[in-house]
Amino acid sequence: MNDQSLARMAYSSTSAPIRSHRSIEYDIIAKNSHRIKAAMDRGALGFADFAAALHENCRLWILLATSVADPDNELPQALRAQIFYLAEFTMQHSQKVLEGKATADVLIEINTSMMRGLRQEEIFA
Repeated sequence: MNDQSLARMAYSSTSAPIRSHRSIEYDIIAKNSHRIKAAMDRGALGFADFAAALHENCRLWILLATSVADPDNELPQALRAQIFYLAEFTMQHSQKVLEGKATADVLIEINTSMMRGLRQEEIFA
């Protein structure tokens, strides 16, 4: 190694790149959506994974609902109300899915819409 390489290594960043909250939320929602879809595609053989993925998705939406219910949340009130409503819907619809009375397609659509919103917000931030 020459002096230039050593200097570059000494002054280069050793930490992971800083990620925004939106980026992290996006990745979590994407992961949940992928797990739901993958388990759905396995049919009856994937039911345990499917139920676990739906449970994790509900846990995420509970966290989102809790976050937007916080008076210190800086999102616009109308957006906070919409996210809270989607959380309620997601939990109710997930129960119907587990009972075999509905499909999970709308849950994936909701997650995908949230991901689009998070990406759009990140572009304009």
